[in-house]
This record gives sequence, C-alpha cells and structure tokens, in this order.
Amino acid sequence: MGLDIRWPIGLMFSIIGALLLIHGVATGSDTEMLKRSLGMNVNLVWGLVLLVFGLLMLLSAKIAASAKKPKEK
Repeated sequence: MGLDIRWPIGLMFSIIGALLLIHGVATGSDTEMLKRSLGMNVNLVWGLVLLVFGLLMLLSAKIAASAKKPKEK
C-alpha cells in the first residue's frame, strides 16, 4: 500500500495537541478553571503530550519513507 498510517495519525495528534496547547496557554491565568483540576493546567500538559506524540509519529513516518527509497549510485 502507498500510505503509511503514521502520517494521518501524526497529523491528527499534532493538530489536536497544538490546539490544546494554545488553549492551555491562553487560559493559564484563569484560577477558577484551574481549581477544578487541582491547580494543574490539564490542557497545557496533555496538549504538550499529544503534540510530542504526533511529532514522533511524523518523524518515524519520514524515517521509514526515506529508508524505503532506493539508494542512488
């Protein structure tokens, strides 16, 4: 097959992670919202986790695609 499943998974997790990260940074000073999560900015933390996972998936897809290419002489 032509499409590696890591490309769409990496894109999806990277986009969702970036959106959560931006939302976590934008609402980081809202102390009322942070009270519900025991003072932890959950959007910021999980946005970072999802973004890192998505970027790792994209990186592994890129490495696999370059390894599959035939070498030129």
